[in-house]
Amino acid sequence: MTKRTSEKSQLRARQKKSAATSARIPDTNTRPGGKLGLILARIERKTGAAIDELVDVTGWQAASVRGAISGALRKKLGLAILSEKVDGRGRVYRIVERG
Repeated sequence: MTKRTSEKSQLRARQKKSAATSARIPDTNTRPGGKLGLILARIERKTGAAIDELVDVTGWQAASVRGAISGALRKKLGLAILSEKVDGRGRVYRIVERG
């Protein structure tokens, strides 16, 4: 196999992988009634939301809620989200103002 053929096949493989990955990426717009919308509504409050509250609201496991906060809300939407330990509530997430 020549170097040029190898580069073409590698490029095709990357494009194939990219297309498959982009099909799985959810739209960054959160629907108010959707589960990301529910999470967002809860953490927008001044008091924020404990991980247990978010698990109850979404029906997801705690790891999935943390992943949604980290991936969809922090990385994709670019929100500044504070995570802090609060006595009696556990880990609490809330959106903070940038500035």
